[in-house]
This record gives sequence, C-alpha cells and structure tokens, in this order.
Amino acid sequence: MSLIEVQRLCKEYSGRQVLKDISFEVQRGEIFVLVGPNGAGKTTLLRILDLLEDPTRGMIRIDGAAIDYLAQNRVTLRRRIGMVFQKTVLFNTTVSKNVAYPLNVKGENERETEKRVKETLKIVQLEGFENKNALKLSGGEAQRVALAQSLIIKPDLLLLDEPTANLDPRNLSIVEEVLSWTNREDKTTIIMATHNMSQAENLANRAALLMEGKIERTGKFREIFSSQSKLLADFARLENIFQGVSRITEEGTSIISVGEGLDIEAAFRKSGNTTIYVRPEDIILSAQPLVSSARNAFKGKITEITDSGPVVKLKVKAGKDFTVQVTKRSFNEMQLNLDSSVFLAFKASSVQIV
Repeated sequence: MSLIEVQRLCKEYSGRQVLKDISFEVQRGEIFVLVGPNGAGKTTLLRILDLLEDPTRGMIRIDGAAIDYLAQNRVTLRRRIGMVFQKTVLFNTTVSKNVAYPLNVKGENERETEKRVKETLKIVQLEGFENKNALKLSGGEAQRVALAQSLIIKPDLLLLDEPTANLDPRNLSIVEEVLSWTNREDKTTIIMATHNMSQAENLANRAALLMEGKIERTGKFREIFSSQSKLLADFARLENIFQGVSRITEEGTSIISVGEGLDIEAAFRKSGNTTIYVRPEDIILSAQPLVSSARNAFKGKITEITDSGPVVKLKVKAGKDFTVQVTKRSFNEMQLNLDSSVFLAFKASSVQIV
C-alpha cells in the first residue's frame, strides 16, 4: 500500500522551474532514495514532502488523502513526519532538551518524555550525552542528535537530506545502522536524498534518479545504475571517476590503486576491481601544503580553468586528473593561474563506489 503518492508535481521560483512534472509512489515501510547531482531539486522536493513549501502545481497524497495546503490540519500532518537536514540546527542547550523538544511541543508528560529521550539516545548510540551542550558536539554527534530529535516522535515518514554528507566513517556507519534499524523495527517509511552511491545501493529498496528537476528513472538500484548505464555517466558527469584495484587495510578502510602511482583511501570495505568517484566540491584546494585529517592529500598542477560565474572549476594534474570546484573569491585570493602548483585533500568518506 502506498504511503506517499506524488502526482505531476511542479515547483517554480520566479519563473524558473526547479521541479518538472514529478510523479512517483513510495510504499509503506519502504526505503526510497533520491539520487542526483547538486541543483537537481532533491532538497526542494523533500521540503514540499515535509509540507514546508507548497508546490506550484500537482498533488501529494498521504495514505490516499490529498494534501490541502490551505487546511488547518497541516500542523497535524507534519507531526507524522520527521525531517533531518544536511546542515544541523540545534538549540543552545543540553542534548536531552534538544531531543525532547518535539514531545514538549506536543504537550507530552514529563515522565514519558524522559523515558522516550533515554530510549532514543540509546538507538543513536549517544547514551551518556544527555547533559552535554548540543552546540559543543562534533559534527557527527550533532547529526545523530538531529536524527534522534526526528525519531523520538516515531514518525510514519522520515525524510533525510544528505544525512551523512561530510561525516567521518564511524558516524556515517552509525547513521546508516540507525536508519536500517528504524525501518526494520518500527516499519518507518524513509525517503532519503544522497550523493553516496554505495549508501543508496546498501539501503534502498528502490531509487529514483533526479536530474535537472525531472525523475529520469525509478526502480531497483542496480536496474538504474548498471555498469553500462548512460544515466550513471550523466549523473557522475565523468568527473573524478577512477578505476583501479582495491585492497582492505587493517583499519577497515580500502586503498584503491588507480595508476600513475596514485593510491586513494576510501571509507568502505571492498577488494578487487573497483570504480570510484569523488565529487569536485568535496575536494579541498590550497596554494600551500594542507594540515588536515583527510586521508587523501596530493600535490598537483593546474592544467585547465573554467569560470562558471560565482564558482571556478579547475582541472588539476596530480598523477591523475582531478576536477576541483572553488568559489571565485577563493580562486582570486589564492592568486591561481595555469601551471600553479596546488595541494588537494579529501576525506576517505568522500570516495564513493560507482
């Protein structure tokens, strides 16, 4: 039975179409993953599903009932939905009070709230963090607090916008484990947007490829992203895709030898022939050697510069060719030119399997 039906949904901002005739269904208890590049419309679609924004045209049904965006029951409907954003926003108070906030808004009694907070913090593996200030946590811990805040209401529908972007391998693994547990044990329906191809493959019952505001295809992950898929090539934009042989390290990461003497470390565990990619925006660029915890750090030379308005794309030869994206301001401040020597760094968690 469908929990969510999206019918011919469109969204425009100042005459610009962000979503174009979107239609799909999500079954109750399903994990449905939206995959697509930046600017494809994933965040806008999730905000509409969370009833934070109105569509320009089209309809959404929840449990077969059409959403009336002018009706007073909008707040009631939103209480059935949990939402985790990519950028965590928490209150300047304790972890417990942050997690308890949705129940306090609903007027839940203090004893039940305390019990639910304790149970939920256990699920996200943050026992003992109750009295810590939420704003002093690491990025991964803060994201797990935000996830607990959504889970404490036991939502029928959980929406997630790039929930593991920029997380270290340990926190990434915990978040994925929590999502699998929540879906399995609480039968929570999950709709998640992600760039992480291996994550999509591991978690999704079904996936949808969203490109330039349109759903190009919906189905099982391997049906959409087969090794010969033109859609995959279009999605990855053929930037920073490398093929090599992977071996698993004692630390549980993988080292992929991609040729030209270049070894790339990844947070996943895989051995044998492997194709990987790294998003240009996940690569840090510097004119000086970088002091960073990133597992991958290389020196290279700029071979191509493309000015794209507020951002500049650079091609850097560092054994292999890397495409890197920086703001125009950063580019100017570093006084970069063709043949400039630069330094690249990116996390192991930024390396994804194709």
